[in-house]
Amino acid sequence: MRRADRLFQIIQVLRRSRRPVTADAMAAELETSKRTIYRDIADLMGQRVPIRGEAGVGYVLDGGFDLPPLMLTPDEIEAAVLGAQWVAGRGDPALARAALDLIAKIGAAVPERLRPFALEPAARAAPRWNIAPDGLDMALVRHAIRGGRKIALTYRDEQERVSERIVWPFAVGYHETVRLLVAWCELRTDFRSFRTDRVTGAEFLEARYPERPATLRARWRKAMNEKYAAMGERGEREAPGWNRLSPERSERGRG
Repeated sequence: MRRADRLFQIIQVLRRSRRPVTADAMAAELETSKRTIYRDIADLMGQRVPIRGEAGVGYVLDGGFDLPPLMLTPDEIEAAVLGAQWVAGRGDPALARAALDLIAKIGAAVPERLRPFALEPAARAAPRWNIAPDGLDMALVRHAIRGGRKIALTYRDEQERVSERIVWPFAVGYHETVRLLVAWCELRTDFRSFRTDRVTGAEFLEARYPERPATLRARWRKAMNEKYAAMGERGEREAPGWNRLSPERSERGRG
């Protein structure tokens, strides 16, 4: 690996981690020596890259620092395109169009030598299959989440029982054939996940809920971790709640 590429990768490693990263960990990932990492870190600090830390403890990159957004490697381009392909096949119409636009923008913006990785990628997402239609406008759902606004739902559960809910939406979970709206439910005073294909009516309210969406997401992840750790899934205590969310678990035993 060229030194310039290695310096860039060190910044990337630090940027994606919220905790201090040791020289040992960086050396293992970049397949170089710890001594080289220490030298590169010192050089980056000398170039005023806002890195803090020390040997034996680890290093962090201060917020507010960034690199030009399209300094992408071939693997990063293919990862972005593969994800966009998946969204284009399984997202709602607005999100699917955005995914196709993203692929086109990547292809237009990267250097000529990297363009084939965007426009003719080696990896491709499998085509969509039997996706259940949404019962509400998912573009408006995402808008409500960004604004922290409530939604009034009419919902039909797996036993065909209909209920009226006021919910505080904060996330959407995507599965192969269904989507889940994750929210705090005022009726149940707890977190609930609603299959979007079982929503029979929705009113997007102007009223804002009292907590930030990010705060609700953090509380939900903590609750999910505690729940499934208590159920014996000891090996997954640190896994994000998304990995544990399934249509079956989201509704079983709930009303």
